[in-house]
Amino acid sequence: MTDWIWIHYTRARPHWYELSDADRAAKRTAWADVARETEAAGGISQGRYSVRGQSDFAIVETWGFPSADAAFDHWSRLTRAGYAEWFVSTNTIGLRCEDAA
Repeated sequence: MTDWIWIHYTRARPHWYELSDADRAAKRTAWADVARETEAAGGISQGRYSVRGQSDFAIVETWGFPSADAAFDHWSRLTRAGYAEWFVSTNTIGLRCEDAA
């Protein structure tokens, strides 16, 4: 069960575009490995979406997690894999509400 939601807003830093296609592909592969590890540990990717309108970010990605610690572990592994060097981002985490009124 994934009672925790992680919302990740992101955009590439300018120097991301200076990398070769091969270097960008290698980094994406490393981050995809992190995502597979997260899924194996119970995280569920709910998708990546292009952001339109008035936003500081280009992409929003959401994940469901069994705990806040699992979400933190996912972000920690992405950070160790160099993600934050290449992308500006902000994260929000929340717990499912039983009564949203």
